[in-house]
Amino acid sequence: MAIIGIVAVDRNGAIGKGGGLPWHYPSDLKFFKAQTTGHACLMGYKTWLSMKRPLPGRLNVVLTRRAEVEPREAVVWLRDKESALALYPYLNCDLYVIGGAQIFRMCRAEIGRWLVTEVPLTVEGADTFMPRDFLEGFRPTDTQDLGDGLKVTVYERISEESVAAE
Repeated sequence: MAIIGIVAVDRNGAIGKGGGLPWHYPSDLKFFKAQTTGHACLMGYKTWLSMKRPLPGRLNVVLTRRAEVEPREAVVWLRDKESALALYPYLNCDLYVIGGAQIFRMCRAEIGRWLVTEVPLTVEGADTFMPRDFLEGFRPTDTQDLGDGLKVTVYERISEESVAAE
């Protein structure tokens, strides 16, 4: 079991515009679905709203400070990161951190692997970005071509042991 960040970024690190994804690539959506199905997906409330419905075949874990939330099948509403991390050992699956930017920042210390899709665009008017240093402390270990100019790079956290061995 692992905690994995999964994100698609444009050339400037943009991940959103106007409350949604600023692009539509079926190959990226297919990759996301293949990676996350059968696992838990941790997201913020704004990301939840952008999806319109729960992700099928996954446990949807939504962080929100809202007092009232609508009960939904396959959706767990939590107030904070600590509650999600307390739930994680009982999941018996990977926990994918899927956004948005605030959730990525919040979970940075717990993420052990990143799956980063590089989108060959520069989005005009993008309003949500990944932190510039989000891959600090990680090294690339694999890449995959998704077609349409998309490339996914897997980044693994650099362990203390591997740094000492170098």
